[in-house]
Amino acid sequence: MEWQGIFSLSLCIVALLTLIFTRIGPHLIMMAVLTLLSAGGILTSQEALAGFSNSGLITVAAMFVIAAGMHASGGIDLLVTHVLGRPKTLRTALFRMGMPVVLLSGFLNNTPVVATMIPAIHSWSRKIGIAPSKLMIPLSYCAILGGMLTLIGTSTNLIVNGQYQILTGKVGFSLFSITAVSLPVVIIGLIFIWLFFPKWLPNREQNQAFANLKEFTLEVSVAHNGPLVGKSVEQAGLRNLKRIYLVEIERNGTIVTAVSSEEKLQSDDRLVFAGDTEAISDLLRINGIVPSAENGHEQPLMTQRAERRLVEAVVSPHCTAIGDAIRDARFRDRYGAVVLAVARNGERVKGNLGSIILQVGDTLLLEARPAFVSRQKYNKDFLLINDLDTETPRHERARLAWLILLIMVIAASFGVMSMLNAALLGAGLMIITGCCSVNQAERSLDLTVIITIAASFALGAALNKTGVAAFLASNIIDLSDGKAWLLLVLVYLSVSLLTELITNNAAAILMLPIVLEITEKAGLNDMPFVFAIMMAASASFATPLGYQTNLMVYGPGGYKFTDFLRVGLPMNLLTGAATLTVLLLGWPLEISK
Repeated sequence: MEWQGIFSLSLCIVALLTLIFTRIGPHLIMMAVLTLLSAGGILTSQEALAGFSNSGLITVAAMFVIAAGMHASGGIDLLVTHVLGRPKTLRTALFRMGMPVVLLSGFLNNTPVVATMIPAIHSWSRKIGIAPSKLMIPLSYCAILGGMLTLIGTSTNLIVNGQYQILTGKVGFSLFSITAVSLPVVIIGLIFIWLFFPKWLPNREQNQAFANLKEFTLEVSVAHNGPLVGKSVEQAGLRNLKRIYLVEIERNGTIVTAVSSEEKLQSDDRLVFAGDTEAISDLLRINGIVPSAENGHEQPLMTQRAERRLVEAVVSPHCTAIGDAIRDARFRDRYGAVVLAVARNGERVKGNLGSIILQVGDTLLLEARPAFVSRQKYNKDFLLINDLDTETPRHERARLAWLILLIMVIAASFGVMSMLNAALLGAGLMIITGCCSVNQAERSLDLTVIITIAASFALGAALNKTGVAAFLASNIIDLSDGKAWLLLVLVYLSVSLLTELITNNAAAILMLPIVLEITEKAGLNDMPFVFAIMMAASASFATPLGYQTNLMVYGPGGYKFTDFLRVGLPMNLLTGAATLTVLLLGWPLEISK
């Protein structure tokens, strides 16, 4: 191996160690690797930057926009309400999440499934009081397991099957050929997650109890003839909300206090809640709940709905509304905002929201347009302390968003169009149909994930170009010493190792021709060996770099690199042992003469 190979291998090891033992962002580390490989002449500029034009990367970016459409339209709230429910324990939550994710990933490709589910699980975790760090890695792992179930569950299986047809001239594998291998592995993996992950995963609450000491008074209304009319408080999901509680109902000039769970909601009921801002954000996502217009005899900001957001602000001594009741302050005309909630000295202000007289230091939760945020940088009426960046969902487009997603994945899964084109078309439709705004689409793009994926291709290209990957693979396979079972084990281990160092697709493509050549010369049955490549390339749990879905949950879960090692290494070993056992028991390795 020449110096270029030694340098690339050393750089790979240093990058992995840096990821493990430091808190430097993975995008910064991988961009540093890309820079050194390009500056050192190991890769040309085109090779180093090829990852940024990779169709897989663009597909991931488009899926972020599609996920934004699902979130902004309230489509994910349908899933949370009707499928995930309100489990009482973490293990019950893992079960309710794991089953649909595995099934969806088997037929819809696991990457878009995870992109769509991330905001849903994040919102759900707040509602059930479980830290996102307890759920995000299981989300990715369940999607990876589900992708193993069929040929279309992951791009790796499709790539291996296509390459197998080209190299051998055979028909290839059917949709469910790999299911006989993967189904036992998936069941074992799910049981392992359910048993051990609740203890092994970190508990990193983004909002610890009492972290937000402000208790707001919030008024909302039951939408006129909306979906909540006629439902009880319990049925409407308003009884067991976290960190917020229903104080009273104002109905036709009368006050209903000590509201029971069986109380039936009526059109235009004004509901008074107390709680913190995160809980209020979740409350406003419920279909049938609208901001109360009564506090100022004004309608909420119905125009430019896609641009509305929640803003937390403090009344400054220079505010012209000091001394006025909220209903008399004419917030909409004066500031382009509507008061949704008030806190004073960290506590809720008792009484009707519209009758509260504003004082210096009051904290207001406002529904405002973006212009309000920029204007207050120069005005002195309010001190902005938190742009919650939360916008009311367009529930009327929720089913449309699901339809767009379904059409996209069906078109990609059944070969009507490529995954790239389907994702780009789906992202465009989400914006055109108003499921999400252009601003929401732009904000949905997680640049750290995109840069990390793009830069990772450079390291994989260097290992391949300098012969490091082929050198490692060939030497590992040579260790088999003619034993078919040992060769199968080493094939799985080598692909698994390469998958953690480079991308899973690259590892599979690199190993497939080598394995086919060896099986042909040795007179072995190539089917179990090809299945071993598919399974090993997909079963990448130990690092966030090994699989795209791991990278996608890295930030939302608030994880460290070592979190993946702690739970991923046992998962790698377990799925590897289960896969090899099934292959050795179920398929003959040698061709019968």
